[in-house]
Amino acid sequence: MKYVPMFVVFVPVLVLLLKSTTAYPQAGLKVGNGRARRQANCPADQYEHGNLCCLNCKAGTYVKSPCSVDGERGQCEECDYDTYIKHDNRLKFCLKCTRCRPDEEIVSSCTHTEDTKCQCKPGRFCDPNQACEVCLKCSRCAEDEEKVRNCTSTTNTECKKIQNKSGSDPGITVVVVVVVLCVLAAITFAGIFFYKKRCKTGSQRNRSDRSKAEQEEVPLPKLVPVNGEESLRKCFEYFEELDVNYHKRFFRQLEISDNVIKSKENLPYEDRIHELLHIWVEKEGKGVSLNDLLQALNTLNQRRTAETIHQKAVDSGHFLPLWGEDCVIVSN
Repeated sequence: MKYVPMFVVFVPVLVLLLKSTTAYPQAGLKVGNGRARRQANCPADQYEHGNLCCLNCKAGTYVKSPCSVDGERGQCEECDYDTYIKHDNRLKFCLKCTRCRPDEEIVSSCTHTEDTKCQCKPGRFCDPNQACEVCLKCSRCAEDEEKVRNCTSTTNTECKKIQNKSGSDPGITVVVVVVVLCVLAAITFAGIFFYKKRCKTGSQRNRSDRSKAEQEEVPLPKLVPVNGEESLRKCFEYFEELDVNYHKRFFRQLEISDNVIKSKENLPYEDRIHELLHIWVEKEGKGVSLNDLLQALNTLNQRRTAETIHQKAVDSGHFLPLWGEDCVIVSN
């Protein structure tokens, strides 16, 4: 039997292996929007640094330098004066404390772990469900009204008409009632006449408008994350479609301060979106949801953008739509 040297067999196999490893892109990388993004493989309470997973810093501290050993915490530095971080985080800086406006007063001062809490000064109010740009002056009840509820920092004065006293002349009351009924009857007949005339020429258009309005009012199905907070972070790129004219109003709706929004203006628009969304997640902590971001878009009348992001989140497999309380729809 003829002897065959080992290198004659080994060298071709080695060449084939090297070609197979260089012919394809490295695992864990995907290209999108002109830049490479690395898939996150660390748990939700850790962040990536190179090939390591570092533990998040505690509330009130930020990452001064990342870890050098996998699964451990790097060097965390306490927030400086007038800055804070409310939850465990991976941020490289602390958030600037909110400064109360001149028409507000401080409820509780800022600490390393809590932002300043402000409320309108006495005699003024601001509805928390609306963009609170300025505190409004509390209303006063008219002479024919009585106060039902006092004005607070979040609600206006509530008044109601004063009821007639029981000692009034019954004859006058009967006359007033008759006159009112006659006026109402005349208005009713006139309204029916004009209504029929109008419906005769425009009933089809009105039905179409009502159908369209009812369709627009149907709320988007709630979304359930497939992989917790990581599913939410992987959907941040979809918010790059947000109209630049609504950028500041959207993040104000998420209660991100103007100081933080302004600090990111030097970044490209896409990176600015990602940075501010990461800050929102760290600020809100556990329980954050993509549904909160979609609701903020709906509040700003950005329904179409919300629907687009909702659909992409489902199509990508990061979220599942939820109808009712017990029915989860799995898209094909």
